[in-house]
Amino acid sequence: MEKLKLSEIAPYLGATYNEDAEFDSVCIDTRKITKGCLFICIKGERFDAHQFADEALSLGASAVMIHSDIEPNGAYIKVDDTAKAMLRLSGYYRSKFDIPVIGLTGSVGKTTTKEFTHLVVSAKYNAIKTLGNLNNEIGVPQMLFQIDNSTEAAVIEMGMNHFGEISRLVNEVKPTIGLITNIGVSHIENLGSREGILKAKLELCEGLAEGAPLILNGDNDMLQTVKDEHHKVVFYGIENGEFKAENIVEADNSTSFDVAYYGKKQHITIPTIGIHNVYNALAAFVVGYFLHIDPQLSADALADYVPAGMRQKVVDVDGITSIEDCYNASPDSMRAALKTLSDIKGNKKIAVLGDMLELGDYAKTAHTEVGNAVAENKIEYLLAYGNDAKFYVDGAKQGGVKNAFLFDDKEKLSEMLLNIASKGDAVLFKGSRGMKLEDVINTVYKGWRKQ
Repeated sequence: MEKLKLSEIAPYLGATYNEDAEFDSVCIDTRKITKGCLFICIKGERFDAHQFADEALSLGASAVMIHSDIEPNGAYIKVDDTAKAMLRLSGYYRSKFDIPVIGLTGSVGKTTTKEFTHLVVSAKYNAIKTLGNLNNEIGVPQMLFQIDNSTEAAVIEMGMNHFGEISRLVNEVKPTIGLITNIGVSHIENLGSREGILKAKLELCEGLAEGAPLILNGDNDMLQTVKDEHHKVVFYGIENGEFKAENIVEADNSTSFDVAYYGKKQHITIPTIGIHNVYNALAAFVVGYFLHIDPQLSADALADYVPAGMRQKVVDVDGITSIEDCYNASPDSMRAALKTLSDIKGNKKIAVLGDMLELGDYAKTAHTEVGNAVAENKIEYLLAYGNDAKFYVDGAKQGGVKNAFLFDDKEKLSEMLLNIASKGDAVLFKGSRGMKLEDVINTVYKGWRKQ
C-alpha cells in the first residue's frame, strides 16, 4: 500500500481527527499489526475492536480509526461507522491507480474463475487477486489496499447474500471489466427468486466503467437475456456466445477444448475435469482477449492451474479416485460435480453428499432434485449426511438408486465408505462448508492407505 495521511482522507470520509499521522497499511486484527499501519476498530456481532485501540497503538500502529466515544492514547480518526468508512476508504485509495481491474461475481464458480483469470492476467501484468474468502464488505477493502505502485492489474471477486451488497462493493472496486459466471439458486432464501438473484448480481453494472466489457455466460438461461446499453455485453459458452468452447475432450484428469471466437481458434488444455471448469477457463480467456493478452499466452497460463483448497481437487488414494469438493455447495455445483463423477473412468461411483445450506423454503425441492441427479448420472452409491440429506436419499431412490443411505454420524458414514470402496472406484465428497466433510475425508484416507 502507498502512504496516506489522516488529513488527506478525513474530508473524503466526513471524519475528524485529533492529530495528523501517516500510514502505509490497514489492519483490523491486532495479531497482524504492522508498524506504521492504520488500525480500524471494527465492531462485530461478537466483539468490538475499539477495546484494542490502545493495544494497537502500543504495537506500532500510526493511528486508529474509531466510531465510539473513546480517547485513544495516540493519533485517531473518528467516523460514523468504521466498517462503512473502511469500504469507502478502499474506494478512494483504488481511484489513485489507473489499472485494469476485473470485477467478478456469480452464483457458482466465481472463485475458480478468479483463479483462472488471475493466471491469464498474470501472463502479461503484475496482478493481485482476491485471497481466500475476502470477497465481502470487510474482505474486499483489504484486497484493494494491497494495490501499490508495482501493481499493474487486479482480479477482485465479489460475493453477496442480500440486495445492495454488490452495489456497495462495485462502487468502490470500480472495475474496468465485469464478469458474471452464472445465475443459480445460491442465497435464494434472502433474494426470493432467481430473478432476484439476477437483479442482485447485475448491481455489478453500477460501478462498471462506461462502455467496459460485461462478460456473461451465454448458456445460462438468466444471463443470456441481459441487455445493457451502457456496456459491451459479450457472451461465452458451449452452445451460445461470441466465444465458444468446441471439441471438448476429458482424459486423465485433464480437459482440452478449442475456443472459437471472431473467426479464430485457440486450443486449450486445463489440468482438471468437469464441463463447469471449461466455462470457468473460457471466461478467463475472454478476459485475456479484452486485455490484449496473446491467446497462446492465455492458453499456457490456464495449463498451470492448480485447484485451490477443497475445490474439486482430484487425488488418487491407494487406487481410489477421490474428488474433494467440500468448500461450498449449491444445486448447480452439485449437479456439475455429479456429472464429473459420472464421467470419470472407474468401477463403482460413490457420492458422499452433505447438506446444501442457506436454501430456505427451497431446501426440500433442491435436495430432492440433486438426489434425482444422482440417479440420472448412474451413481451406484449415495451416502448422505445432514438434516436435509434425507431428501437426497428420497430423490435418488425415486430415480432407482438402490444403495442410497442416510447418516447422522460421520464416523458411521466413514465406516460404511471404507467397507464399500475399493481400488478402481471413484468417490465424490461434496457439501456446504459448514458440513465439514473433510472430517470424513481424513478418516477414510487413513483407512485406505492402510489397506
